[in-house]
Amino acid sequence: MFGIPGKQAVTITPKAAEQIVRLMTSGGHAGLRIGVKKGGCAGMEYTMDYVDEADPHDEVVEQGGARVMIAPMAQMFLFGTEIDYEVSLLEAGFKFRNPNVVDACGCGESIKFDESISAQS
Repeated sequence: MFGIPGKQAVTITPKAAEQIVRLMTSGGHAGLRIGVKKGGCAGMEYTMDYVDEADPHDEVVEQGGARVMIAPMAQMFLFGTEIDYEVSLLEAGFKFRNPNVVDACGCGESIKFDESISAQS
């Protein structure tokens, strides 16, 4: 929908792909749908849900055996994002390195996008 021919909307690191494949396999799901919604102290939050089939309007990204579907309304916010999976002593989880984010809350759970992107939605 908002893509550039020949360029994937998001990239998935090998660690993230491994974790997504693990989740897909253990739950028998077709992949993960990622999106954004209003919420959090910075204004927006990422969402991740298991899906059994892609919506016809989803942008589907497959990398390293992992399949991620990007919800239509999130495509412009997520274009250029790298999805990683990090493990530390205190936590483990997916990390989004998104060039469209202009601010984030202190805990990193919510984000803010450039006003020009938000106005397009």
